[in-house]
Amino acid sequence: MRDTINLMQHHTSVRNFMPEPLPESVKNQLVSAAQSGSSSNFIQATSIIEVTDLKTREKIAKISNSDAYVKQSGAFFVFIADLYRQANILKQAQLPLDGIQNMESLLVGVVDTAIAGENMAIAAESLDLGICFIGGIRNEMDSIKELLGLPKYTVPLFGMTVGIPVQKNEIKPRLPKKNISFKNRYEPSVAVNLDSYNQQTREYYANRSTAPQNTDWSHKMLHFFAEPKRPAVAEFLKKTRIFTGIKNALLVLKLVVHFY
Repeated sequence: MRDTINLMQHHTSVRNFMPEPLPESVKNQLVSAAQSGSSSNFIQATSIIEVTDLKTREKIAKISNSDAYVKQSGAFFVFIADLYRQANILKQAQLPLDGIQNMESLLVGVVDTAIAGENMAIAAESLDLGICFIGGIRNEMDSIKELLGLPKYTVPLFGMTVGIPVQKNEIKPRLPKKNISFKNRYEPSVAVNLDSYNQQTREYYANRSTAPQNTDWSHKMLHFFAEPKRPAVAEFLKKTRIFTGIKNALLVLKLVVHFY
């Protein structure tokens, strides 16, 4: 097993996998690692669905615009923010669901599920496998709900492809520590001083082996945040029944859609 910190510092997404399926023993290890992460108040607001049906996987690949690496990887998982179990417990006790239908429940489900996803990613990479998070499943959340038979009080947040890499991308240079790590108080002027980082990322994008580009990190952010992404997410969240108490659906949209 590789040194953990070194492993984490060398993470890179993989979009080219061998077609070889992962053994059940390995998939069990990955799911076990995912559910071993921290959970707010031990709520465990996460479920994981492995998609093995080829037709379903093909449909999800098209929805997420990830055809090549969703269809051809060792395994494909969908991570669900899930309060269905807790809602059922409350209903059986004949108690109201106000404790679930609020913004805090949204955040608990999102954070718990993100932690589970990252745990699985680290576990997979420790086994010399590659992974790629698939946020594109949020392109058509109603379709994903139908394909996976999701009940109320659940939200499909992201997918993950896992498998034996054919090729790995170069490691993307992260923001310098000075821009993201502060002591005692946030430092706004330091956080936005990105000149050196933009130069570093400009060189990275120009010289990487696949799909080189003439751009930098700030220009990437300008493009990504030029307009709201996936406006249908807000309506989907209201229909899940977890978040009926939220009046401003646009706030939910901003919190969740850009989480990944």
